[in-house]
Amino acid sequence: MSAQRHVISALVQNEPGVLARVAGMFASRGFNIDSLVVGRTENPEFSRMTIVVNGDDSVLDQVRKQLAKIVEVVKVVDYVGVDFVERDLMMARVTAAPGSRREIVELAEMFRANIVDVGHGELMVKITGTEAKLEAFVELLQPYGIIELARTGVIAMPRGEKTPGITPVNHTRRATTRGTVEENTTPTTIDPADLPPG
Repeated sequence: MSAQRHVISALVQNEPGVLARVAGMFASRGFNIDSLVVGRTENPEFSRMTIVVNGDDSVLDQVRKQLAKIVEVVKVVDYVGVDFVERDLMMARVTAAPGSRREIVELAEMFRANIVDVGHGELMVKITGTEAKLEAFVELLQPYGIIELARTGVIAMPRGEKTPGITPVNHTRRATTRGTVEENTTPTTIDPADLPPG
């Protein structure tokens, strides 16, 4: 089975060392992370990780199971088959000779990017969008000379309406009265209200 791009959202407890444990889990099992972004949610007790990985269904099933075993991970959702919105932010410093400056500005306008800094012989451009959009923009900037480039990585959220017929495995962990953690891996129809906040 061919590799497929997966965007995974994990709701985690906002505690020191959680990111290191998640990254260590991927590294110890040979899973390659294309992008990993961590940010606060509206609840200060939780953070949201958005992880982009490539692999077949068996690999991704292992990723979900291993994530769910980490004590601080509360919920894991794979967005495969779900209608969702994703965004990546990129800033790039580009060489802008007097004859090419106007061309770079016009290219930025075509991609709905913004010029955020102007220097002697260079421009700094900011753009948001999908990974594919940013990669296409970078390819067109290459001939001008990219001095420096930085990207935040992908963040994603499901669209507001339910998507019928989607039954991904929803890993949920909850504390019991004895202080242990129970894990539920029963396939459920995805509901945006059940996804991690953020």
